[in-house]
Amino acid sequence: MPTPPFVPLAALMGLLFGSFLNVCITRLPRGESVVSPSSHCRRCKTPIHWQDNIPVISWLILRGKCRRCEQPISWRYPAVEAGLCILWIICALEFGATLAGLRGAVLCFFLLGLLVTDIETMLLPDLLTLPGIALGIAIFTLAAYDPLPGFQMSLIGAALGAALPLSIAGVYYLIRRRQGLGMGDVKLLAMIGAFLGWQLVLLTFFVGTIATAIAALIWFVAARRSTHTKPPKWLQHPLPYGAFLSAAGIYAVFVGDATLRWYMRISGLSH
Repeated sequence: MPTPPFVPLAALMGLLFGSFLNVCITRLPRGESVVSPSSHCRRCKTPIHWQDNIPVISWLILRGKCRRCEQPISWRYPAVEAGLCILWIICALEFGATLAGLRGAVLCFFLLGLLVTDIETMLLPDLLTLPGIALGIAIFTLAAYDPLPGFQMSLIGAALGAALPLSIAGVYYLIRRRQGLGMGDVKLLAMIGAFLGWQLVLLTFFVGTIATAIAALIWFVAARRSTHTKPPKWLQHPLPYGAFLSAAGIYAVFVGDATLRWYMRISGLSH
């Protein structure tokens, strides 16, 4: 079966937008513009010429080093470019050239960026989450068979997504008298709800929270075993809850509906 022509296009666009996503990941947490100055080495400030700015390929040709100062360039750059390329290929194959495919591709762009940013900085920039909420509502509405109910479902999803972490944060504050969750997690789940609706944002919240709890248990056991030695660097890094939610959101994009059908079947809720 021949590959649909839009799949290579999705791959190419994934690489290009992955390169732009790297700019967002690097600059937004620092409050810098993603437009100017042009791409440059973060160490020697030398502008990066077009031939050294080809996604993935230039990093491999340069062997992961700046052409001028020869300082290492993080492997995160080609990983994000290749990662978004793969996600967009899957969107094209899974959903085709449809508004559902566009919705999945745009959400994957935001979620991959937020996942990496949260791991690196423990921040979820508003300049990713807030435009994401607006785009999610717009695309969900356009993709719905009937725009008005679609708009309402997207708003309900966004509201529920925000309410879930807010309720937990409120209970935590009542018990501990200090803030337990950042507002970035609230906006992140609101964005996922705007794109996917209330059922899949519930699934995202559940999967992300369970994954975080499992990781926390592993962190705890590993820390206990390294009490007499210097803990490895990964144990000194706080758990990025937003990264787990972002990964769960990507899971929901591709297998969320199948997971809900499976749950309905084993629980006896479907006939």
